[in-house]
Amino acid sequence: MTLHHFVLILHLLAATIWVGGHLLLAICYLPTALKKKDPQIILNFEKKYEKLGMSSLALLIITGIWMAYDFGVTAETWFHFSSGFEKVVSIKLILLFCTFFCAVCAQFFIIPNLKPNNINKMAVIILTVTSIGVTMLILGSTLRYGGI
Repeated sequence: MTLHHFVLILHLLAATIWVGGHLLLAICYLPTALKKKDPQIILNFEKKYEKLGMSSLALLIITGIWMAYDFGVTAETWFHFSSGFEKVVSIKLILLFCTFFCAVCAQFFIIPNLKPNNINKMAVIILTVTSIGVTMLILGSTLRYGGI
């Protein structure tokens, strides 16, 4: 096994935890929370998942950048969109920034004021981050064929 292959396996395991956790939240916990108008259901899940989820996200960032460099997509070529690999890496970086923006909004504006009457705001964040995660997973799968 090459070092690149090992890094890819770590990346895939971290993606499984990150995307899988958000799919679990969006599909299993969020509908119940919305139906009952109970934000505590979401907060309890977040409390249990946060350490594992954030560790996975950090590992995704590290291994993603590592593999980008392995493919010759260095910081100097990010956002050039000139090759299939550069397009995928650049779009994934943009989506990472969007995820970060959602996290900041949730942590500083939505969660501190989360109540039954505004649970829909949190639902939008959850569905957005989940959709971004699935999109990043799909984009990553295109690298096997040279990107998009």
